[in-house]
Amino acid sequence: MTEILFYTFAVNPLDVARRVAAKAHAQGKRVLIHAPDPAIADSIDRLLWTTPALGFVPHCRDTDALAGETPVLIGIHADALAQADVMINLGQTEPPAFARFERLVEIVGLDDTSRAHGRERYRFYQSRGYALTTHDLRAHGN
Repeated sequence: MTEILFYTFAVNPLDVARRVAAKAHAQGKRVLIHAPDPAIADSIDRLLWTTPALGFVPHCRDTDALAGETPVLIGIHADALAQADVMINLGQTEPPAFARFERLVEIVGLDDTSRAHGRERYRFYQSRGYALTTHDLRAHGN
């Protein structure tokens, strides 16, 4: 069953997504950053190209010709990854096909809308019997 991790009170949810993707990549995991909003997809794409200054997370869009050979994908097509290790959800609702992945990462920001959507997703997974782990980022200085 998919392990679901919630990172709550994220000052910068995209930076948290970048760090989680980089860590998963360093562990040899394949990652899909589920980004149904094109503006968010563009933002995380730029962030992965520029941060950190001395590192690089190989990535591309899930529709790119190189998607089959790239360890970190950005988009909405869960089937683009042959090996479904980690999905990072940057959408407001639970992503389709999340149960195909070993791990799903949910990132909840500080604003009321993000928190309300995060609570809805938490209840959704909890009602279906998924084991949920929450990491309060306030304790870590985000």
